[in-house]
Amino acid sequence: QVQLVESGGGLVQAGGSLRLSCAVSGSTSNSNVVGWYRQAPEKQRELVARITSGGTPIYTESVKGRFTISRDNAKNTLSLQMNSLRPEDTAVYYCNVKVTYSLGTRDYWGQGTQVTVSS
Repeated sequence: QVQLVESGGGLVQAGGSLRLSCAVSGSTSNSNVVGWYRQAPEKQRELVARITSGGTPIYTESVKGRFTISRDNAKNTLSLQMNSLRPEDTAVYYCNVKVTYSLGTRDYWGQGTQVTVSS
C-alpha cells in the first residue's frame, strides 16, 4: 500500500506563491511516475505536472514557466512550487503516484489540498 499526504495549500492573492508538499510512504520506487493534478469546481480533474519514470518533468501548458515540480527521493517527498498564481489556478490539488505491479498499474491519491487565488 502507498499513502500520500499533501500539505501547503491556502489562500493567496494573484501574483503570489505557494509551495505544495506530498509525503509518500509505502512500497514505492524512485522510478514511479509521480505528479500533481487539480480539480476546480464543476470541472474534471486535470494533470498539472508530472515526473516521468526517467526523471523528466512535464507540465500542462497553462502552468509552464510558473510551476516547478520536484521530488526528493531521500525524503520520499514530492513538491510543487507555484509562482505567479492566477485566479484560474484555484482548485483542489492532488498528489498522485502510479505504481506498476505484475498485473498492471495502480493510481494512488492524496486527500487533496485547497488552493485559492484571489483577484
